[in-house]
Amino acid sequence: MSPVESRFTADSLRTQTAAILQAWGMPEDVAHITASLMVETDLWGVESHGVSMLPQYDAMRAHGRLKLAAKPRVLRDGPATALLDGGACLGHAVSAQAMQWAVDKARAIGIALVGVRNSHHFGAAGVYARIAQRQGLIGLVTSSAQGILLVPTRAAEPVLGTNPIAFAAPVPENSRNQAFVLDIATTTAAANRVKVKAMRGQPLPSGWVVDGQGMPVTAPQAARAQVFDLPDGGLTPLGGSSEGGSHKGYGLSLMAQVLGGTLNGGAFAPLHRRDHGVGDPANVGHSFIAIDPRFFGEPGAFQNDLDAILDVLHATRPADPALPVLVPGDPEAAEQADRQRNGIPLPATLVEQIRDIAARAGTSDLLQTAPTRRAAHA
Repeated sequence: MSPVESRFTADSLRTQTAAILQAWGMPEDVAHITASLMVETDLWGVESHGVSMLPQYDAMRAHGRLKLAAKPRVLRDGPATALLDGGACLGHAVSAQAMQWAVDKARAIGIALVGVRNSHHFGAAGVYARIAQRQGLIGLVTSSAQGILLVPTRAAEPVLGTNPIAFAAPVPENSRNQAFVLDIATTTAAANRVKVKAMRGQPLPSGWVVDGQGMPVTAPQAARAQVFDLPDGGLTPLGGSSEGGSHKGYGLSLMAQVLGGTLNGGAFAPLHRRDHGVGDPANVGHSFIAIDPRFFGEPGAFQNDLDAILDVLHATRPADPALPVLVPGDPEAAEQADRQRNGIPLPATLVEQIRDIAARAGTSDLLQTAPTRRAAHA
């Protein structure tokens, strides 16, 4: 952790975030759900999608792109499907509702898909897949995006968003393994990871961002400008280059757009921008799929079989003995344990931004630094 960073308690981050959202006009229940999911994201270590999003949400709100007073609305409801309208609000609360609906329907029928249209940024997709996993079901999440950031393979300009895919599956409650949770952007790195790197003044790995000629951009501020401000270049598809298999990331991004956005009546950002003003809602779409393993085998069989698979992977001989083989979900579980004990680290720049946002919103500074426990723990 950088010496200019401090750690804050999760409770104070939830309270501060909820206070800001309510001051912006979000209903109290929606604000508390949203704040809780944002801070859960930070606890897992996915800091690019947690409270670091507040400055961006503030900017979108100021430009009229968010309708923060809206509550989710049911458009269609069937035995194994449903469609919700997010009301152009942030997508956290409607997404949590949609995944829980999918879980409830899947318990009755085996598998369910609940779609959302007219939504906005919803944070980390994996948070919603975990809602199913914690209840013993498999969760699958896809989403479109408001941003035009991904440069397709062979292209010079961005067309698609980071369009995430998340998958979570349960293991037995008494397992030494963590649940299997895959949560990925379909770009080599999520756009907000570039933002966090720039906030910390850290150079980017070569292959995350390219300019209009396909050349890598690694200087943090230049990379941030290339992704968020300039018309050409941007994020590479997962794989980084044609030689590295970027066509796969490109294809996965398009799949997430079709399943998460187009299926539900969500927008495709380049076409949406041709017909709508800069202040119009983005009409982001999400899909939430839940699968109950009990419909496909004996109770507990899936969890036990997955547990055995994870045991094999964890026991695989590593190339470097100091770096054991992990499975998706392990790094986040380790971060959660550390951050629950020692607090959530925030760059000084972000702390200043949050305090400025709170002051302009008319709320108190509610952030509390976490007790120093790391030395004693070591």
